[in-house]
Amino acid sequence: MTSKDTINAPPLSQFFEKPTEIEKYFSAAFNISKDPIFVKDEHYRLLLVNDAFCKILGVTRQEALGRTLAQRVTPEQQARFLSTDKKVLQTGEEILCEETLTITGSKEKTILTNKKRFTDSQGKHFLVGIIHDISYRKQIESRVKSSGHVLELISSGKPLNEILQAIVRVVEQENPDMLCSVLLLDDSQKHLVIGTASSLPAFYNEAINGIEIGIGVGSCGTAAYTNKRVIVNDVLNHPYWQPYKELAAEAELGACWSEPIRSTSGKVLGTFAIYHHKAHQPTPADLELIEQTASLASIAIEKKHAEEKLERAASVFTHAQEGIMITDANLKIIEINDTFSKMSGYSLEEVRGKSPNIFRSERHSDEFYLEIWDAMSKQGYWRGEVWSKRKNGVIYPELVTINAVKNTAGKVQHYVSLSTDITPMKEYQGQLERIAHYDALTNLPNRVLLADRLNQATIQCERRKKSLAVAFMDLDGFKAVNDTYGHNVGDDLLIALSQRMKEALREGDTLARIGGDEFIAVMVDLEKFEDTKHVLNRLLKAASDPVSIGNASMQVSASIGVTLYPHDNVDADQLMRHADQAMYIAKQAGKNRYHQFDIAHDIALNSQRENIENIYTAIENNEFVLHYQPKINMLSGETVGVEALIRWQHKTNGLIPPLKFLPLIEGLGVSLKVGEWVISTALLQIESWQKLGLDIPVSVNISAYQLQQANFTARLSTLLAAHPAVNPNRLELEILETSALHDTDIVSNTMNDCRDLGVRFAIDDFGTGYSSLTYLKRLPAYLIKIDQSFVRDMLEDNDDLAIVQGVISLATTFQRKVIAEGVETIAHGKALLQLGCELAQGYGIAKPMVASKIPDWVKKWENDKAWKFDV
Repeated sequence: MTSKDTINAPPLSQFFEKPTEIEKYFSAAFNISKDPIFVKDEHYRLLLVNDAFCKILGVTRQEALGRTLAQRVTPEQQARFLSTDKKVLQTGEEILCEETLTITGSKEKTILTNKKRFTDSQGKHFLVGIIHDISYRKQIESRVKSSGHVLELISSGKPLNEILQAIVRVVEQENPDMLCSVLLLDDSQKHLVIGTASSLPAFYNEAINGIEIGIGVGSCGTAAYTNKRVIVNDVLNHPYWQPYKELAAEAELGACWSEPIRSTSGKVLGTFAIYHHKAHQPTPADLELIEQTASLASIAIEKKHAEEKLERAASVFTHAQEGIMITDANLKIIEINDTFSKMSGYSLEEVRGKSPNIFRSERHSDEFYLEIWDAMSKQGYWRGEVWSKRKNGVIYPELVTINAVKNTAGKVQHYVSLSTDITPMKEYQGQLERIAHYDALTNLPNRVLLADRLNQATIQCERRKKSLAVAFMDLDGFKAVNDTYGHNVGDDLLIALSQRMKEALREGDTLARIGGDEFIAVMVDLEKFEDTKHVLNRLLKAASDPVSIGNASMQVSASIGVTLYPHDNVDADQLMRHADQAMYIAKQAGKNRYHQFDIAHDIALNSQRENIENIYTAIENNEFVLHYQPKINMLSGETVGVEALIRWQHKTNGLIPPLKFLPLIEGLGVSLKVGEWVISTALLQIESWQKLGLDIPVSVNISAYQLQQANFTARLSTLLAAHPAVNPNRLELEILETSALHDTDIVSNTMNDCRDLGVRFAIDDFGTGYSSLTYLKRLPAYLIKIDQSFVRDMLEDNDDLAIVQGVISLATTFQRKVIAEGVETIAHGKALLQLGCELAQGYGIAKPMVASKIPDWVKKWENDKAWKFDV
């Protein structure tokens, strides 16, 4: 588009002063209209457009205003548009014109545009246009015309194969993305043979020619066997196509819709099939197409015998999908077919000899009908949309084509009209609305409508100070029904159960199907949870009572999860999720029952999940660090090792001690990650210190959960192998004496295997548990640590002193070394030495410190003189 094609669009205030309420209503209606509306100035530039106009042209309002949009259509179309625009603006004549619109990158549309001139108070002219998209109407007209051609072939006695090819050609030319076939039943009525399938690969036709019909024999074999339409949207994943999956893939077939071809008595003659290269779901128009085409094929097949030629012509007329009316030259009705009779409600006897005016409705003026006959006189035909009246007074829309039939002299002998009831097209918007909000199988509200109703119900709850319940229901055993009896029976079962469950609810409650065998019920105006119990029990009974379908009796049940609002004070989406979670608990508890959502438990689970995610994030971000606390021999002053203690260097909360986060993940998988990180980091630190000339053991704490993993020894071996420079005996593993070691024999074997690797064990916090003697006897630990709680108070509490003395004695008896934790003063050390305990750690010696400070501390450390001479 050049700059010449663009102007600055005038503001709306140029046309309207301060908007009134009625102008606001007009603006709203202007944009709500489904028909595109536009206003142009005298230079054919757009001043006003509505949303529908932007949609059909594929532009924004900003892109449209001030432009002719010449670049959006072909030059030829632009010339035609401007020609009629010019005529309307110059003459003031109102024009209704049919135009072809080809949008860049889009399919061609046929539009009917009503253009009219508007003159303002200053005498300035504007062009106002309203566009009607009649593409679907043209498609129907084309189909009517094509069907007429096929009917002519049938009437003229052409060979059946030629007629069937013509039928297939009509569909494929109208729908380039479709491939078609006609399969006929052979004389045995058990096999399908190719009638015509010229667009399908030859190898595919050879493979299916002569195939025996039956359930599961593709789409066509199943349709012919059951005498029911079979729609398969995805052939590669549908059970009917499993035996032919490779064949379909080679032929590049993605979808197959099969319609039985039936005789007038309902007998199956074969099948008509439409194929797509990709998985594809049919629209209502597609279903109408397959039904009409199969009907044409049925006419052709039934009349294939030469002796039935005359009867064929009558049958074509009688069974045509379009209503046919024939009048004489004086417009007196002489014939109508059955379809016309069904559409209008009149029999032939009731209308013969009468004028077609008996079908007139009050929707059209006399001028409308005069225009029809004006076109007939000039062109010999007319086509368009007419609102007619049935015998019962109901007014309905028709797409009508009227042709004048002339003799060789050019004189009119008859008028023939073909009409199609286009009520479905007129109701299409309503159908889309229903499809968008209701489940197609059960006619229950779907997830979209349920969400809206649930939102409204929560608002009503707040106003009325009442509660509501959301019950999530999943059928138990439904998959087995589908696998045993097939999806058709499964669908029938869902329909029956949905009706029962709906009847089990109270007036004002809602039942929705949200997919598969899952339903949600919303119960309103409740005082407390107990008010739901009677309804929930009725729902359980409705789901579990036996159901008979055909000759089969089957029984399923339901697992129900329920949550109560506003007790569970979350939004509608979360209410459904919470009910879903409770349903799984009901299913795990044995099915055929209900379970109420536990808010406290959910909060705990969410908190645990958050903790786990935070720990994983901390590992990935290297937020954990190890601090090290020295262990010394109080008598000799030697540093005998250090204990590695984990800390969390949180980005916002600072340094977090282990008791703040380790208990939250105890017994969970993430704790194994943390445990292995500690061992790996300790080994790396030992290696680093050795390079500095410091060779001391490092002890780390391991949980009972980690130690009791079946692969613990193998994992430890892998970690040691990653640090070959470190002697395994420099690593010590400390087990809490309070740990829940479920099988000490297995743990003992694991510890012995680790000892074979060179790793030593200690028992930490000894004396605080209930299995001290058992652990000493069965676990191969070389060292026991006296818990700091006893050491800290041993100087003031005789009981704690006795425990410390007892632990030291036990260690001596079982030939174990002993170390005391919690040594905070010189007096503690003196007392321990007097009891025979030389090894110690605690704040009186050193607090835990970062790894970089350990070498310097070891060099400078000297034990207290009081300890040296205490023994």
